Amino acid sequence: MINEEKVQWLFDVENIKQLKHRYCAYCDDGYDADGITSLFVEEGVWDGGLFGRHEGRAEIYAFFSGASKLISFANHYVCNPIIEIEGDKASGRWDLWQPMVSEPETQACWLMAKYKELYVKIEDKWFFKQLEVQALALSPYEQGFAKQRFVETS
Repeated sequence: MINEEKVQWLFDVENIKQLKHRYCAYCDDGYDADGITSLFVEEGVWDGGLFGRHEGRAEIYAFFSGASKLISFANHYVCNPIIEIEGDKASGRWDLWQPMVSEPETQACWLMAKYKELYVKIEDKWFFKQLEVQALALSPYEQGFAKQRFVETS
């Protein structure tokens, strides 16, 4: 039997998925700093592992304003979400497969990573509180992750 609690859970999970998909779309659109930053709470954290940790909207904006100089092309494919809802807070895990072009050497690469995320709902809208990228491989396209698991990052 469908009840209000189950419907709310479905609504929340779908809205968190939409939040994640908007994040990926902004990243794939030249790392749109305004768009990405708008998805985080003011005190949010973006922890990119190899790409640094940035706390608060101002730092997140500053990083993504220059991200296209590090990655000139990206296409984020996220899948396998596990989303746990607890009232107005939630956590999520996602898998990432991302073909990309790394700069300044203009090198085609594969990025495989796990996302670990915390979300918060404010006035019925979900935002990122923390987004962490745990890279499993950042490999040159030509070599692949079997021969070279990670390229040098600056």
